[in-house]
Amino acid sequence: MSGMLVQNMSFKSGQTLTLTGVPNADSTNFAINIGHSAEDVALHVNPRFDAHGDQHTVVCNSFQGGNWCEEHRGASFPFNQNEEFQIKITFTNEEFLVTLHDGSQINFPNRQGAEKYKYMHFEGEVRILGIEIK
Repeated sequence: MSGMLVQNMSFKSGQTLTLTGVPNADSTNFAINIGHSAEDVALHVNPRFDAHGDQHTVVCNSFQGGNWCEEHRGASFPFNQNEEFQIKITFTNEEFLVTLHDGSQINFPNRQGAEKYKYMHFEGEVRILGIEIK
């Protein structure tokens, strides 16, 4: 598994995860995965510059039982290669609220309904500068 893995750092319902990073100059996409493990991902946020048949699209999904579930696509794409971004993620046992740095938001169901996640994996063509949970 490549990328940056954070384990045993509790992210609880009602808290906000703030992620700061910079996509590489040649980035096609990157992903933020939050869940219980690599096989049990409650929230997959995948900004795609040009990947998987999508251009300038933020795709959210979850991965359970060895399968991807139904994708949700955001309307905004405020990312630029080689420019710093910030994403804020808050969740309840019903949904995740993903706030992009232009203020646009994506509501994504918390399909697992958990109140705490301890697995975060950041992958793809991105440099992570900061992770904060409050």
